[in-house]
Amino acid sequence: MEKVVVIVGATGGIGSALTRKLAKAGASLVLAARDSDKLSNLAAELGGEVLTVACDITQPEQVDALFESAIAQFGQIDALVNAAGAGILKPYSNLDPADLDAMLDVNLKGSFYTCQAAAELMQERKSGHICNVVGILGKHSMSMASAYCASKFAVVGFSKCMAEELKRFGVKFTLFYFGGVNSPFWDNVSLKVDRKKMLSPETAAEAIFYALSAEAQAVPMEINIQPESHLFL
Repeated sequence: MEKVVVIVGATGGIGSALTRKLAKAGASLVLAARDSDKLSNLAAELGGEVLTVACDITQPEQVDALFESAIAQFGQIDALVNAAGAGILKPYSNLDPADLDAMLDVNLKGSFYTCQAAAELMQERKSGHICNVVGILGKHSMSMASAYCASKFAVVGFSKCMAEELKRFGVKFTLFYFGGVNSPFWDNVSLKVDRKKMLSPETAAEAIFYALSAEAQAVPMEINIQPESHLFL
């Protein structure tokens, strides 16, 4: 795969599984996450053409620096994968302003900042692909997820608006509505779930890899994969 792919949330379950698939396929990778040590360890495992950038996507100046580093290293960006996210699942009555801020800052604003920065570069080249890992709770509601759903529904909204604005420049969007994925996302969630029945990060990564590998005229707009135990109709 002769593409330069920026992966935000590269050290997470889905992100790290995807980096391994892309590295094997020969893609040039820009890996972004907050933990620089985890990034270094992942890059050492992958080998090949890998640039790591420690980045807090809630800070616009750090997002700008991420893409400036990517351009300086590779000269272009073909795809962005937003796989970063945070989850707070609790009754609406127990949510405080800090909870809502955390969901909106990471899931909504962070995704918007990265999409905005990538889209500007892609528009200039009249080519590009933005993949937003939204999750099924960006399409369906669930009890105890009011703040989380609010942030994810908003990602769907801005993504579809941006897709309309950018389609004449050849920039594609794919939204991924995965059901429960057995990833570190659940490590700090108090809600009781059976992680053995969830999707594997590799299954999710395979779907993203498929979208990134598609011909320009056949890029899927949405991919919905849910485990039988976590099925919304």
